[in-house]
Amino acid sequence: MQLRMNHRQANPAGFQALLKLEEAAKGMGLDPVLFELIKIRASQLNGCAFCLDMHTTDLRKMGEREQRVHLISVWRDAPLFTAREKAALALTEALTLVAEKGVSDDLYAEVREYYDDSEVVALIMAINAINCWNRIAIATGMYPGCFDA
Repeated sequence: MQLRMNHRQANPAGFQALLKLEEAAKGMGLDPVLFELIKIRASQLNGCAFCLDMHTTDLRKMGEREQRVHLISVWRDAPLFTAREKAALALTEALTLVAEKGVSDDLYAEVREYYDDSEVVALIMAINAINCWNRIAIATGMYPGCFDA
């Protein structure tokens, strides 16, 4: 594996702009564990090894059980996730794959059962932020450990 470029050095302003989006999303009040679940699920769907490695590591550092970390990709079939988490994960999938089906009225209604207006915006911002990070990582050839040298 070879890093195509270090986007952080190539365009620091772009990197800083995305960091601001990330910090804004983080500061909107979502539970930190839910924030990481969103990042992991989007990274799985996008095939981003760099982000998947980072966020599964971060979730473990928060004390999350290994079983939940391992079962995020099959959250629908695992009784380890709350209905609230499942609604957020469903929205994560829909927005990450938005070109396929959009966000249905049924999904929106499900999300609204568990989240108020402010929280829905926070979910959308968190999902958009990780999708941006995934696309940068994949486009520039980032891989786990690529910046450790």
